[in-house]
Amino acid sequence: MQRNAFSRMVLSSTEPAELVLSVAAAEGQRITETLSVTQGGREVPIREVIDDRGTRLHVAQMAPGRLEMDYRVEVTGQQDPIALGALDSIQYLRPSRYCESDTLFPTARSDFAGLSGLDLLDSVGSWVNGHLSYVPGSSAPTDGAVRTFLDRRGVCRDYAHLVVALLRALDVPARLVSVYAPGLYPMDFHAVAEALIDGRWYVIDATHLAPRQSLVRIATGRDASDTAFLSSSGGWVKLLELEVGAVADVLPRDDVAEFVSIG
Repeated sequence: MQRNAFSRMVLSSTEPAELVLSVAAAEGQRITETLSVTQGGREVPIREVIDDRGTRLHVAQMAPGRLEMDYRVEVTGQQDPIALGALDSIQYLRPSRYCESDTLFPTARSDFAGLSGLDLLDSVGSWVNGHLSYVPGSSAPTDGAVRTFLDRRGVCRDYAHLVVALLRALDVPARLVSVYAPGLYPMDFHAVAEALIDGRWYVIDATHLAPRQSLVRIATGRDASDTAFLSSSGGWVKLLELEVGAVADVLPRDDVAEFVSIG
């Protein structure tokens, strides 16, 4: 399978700022890519930093004014399997900022009693899909899984956070992954959950909005605080434009009853 994806941002700031971009395809994928950051018609130097999960971050210094970022990637085949980290079964069981598994512990233990393994993954994903409504603009950037559970609506990151929180409450290591998603509508950066069962990470997309087999991994972390496509420090940065696209030469037909791994 061949997939092509791109993202474009236009930013502005009235003071110097440091940008951290998380838009590049993660390590372990066979890619051809270009990344360009320009300001005032000049290329801005970029420094790459790779974390222990293979997320590739790109750091750039922004001067006051308008800045443009363009990223394009061609991905061939599937991602190489990611080796299990020594801390995976520890850090991805703990509550985190947007995945308050400790607060949801009583609910998870009551609603999914007696389930384990792949049956549990299927039940949690189906429950979240059936109890939430996908409503663009319905959640705030600071909303976590508990807010989503109470409101019963959200967007992809909200679905993923709730899946992750419920699974962690049930002693299943779970994490959030940002991806390019061919077939997604409306097109944007997408977020899904991953759960660790019997030494393998399985992807759960409770939105059912894009085929999981075509996903291109960008960033992996505890929740959205680890996978944001843009963060900044030192100055107030405004996002003026954002455009994301992803296509595949063959768009798979995803059977939600099957268990799929990104890599």
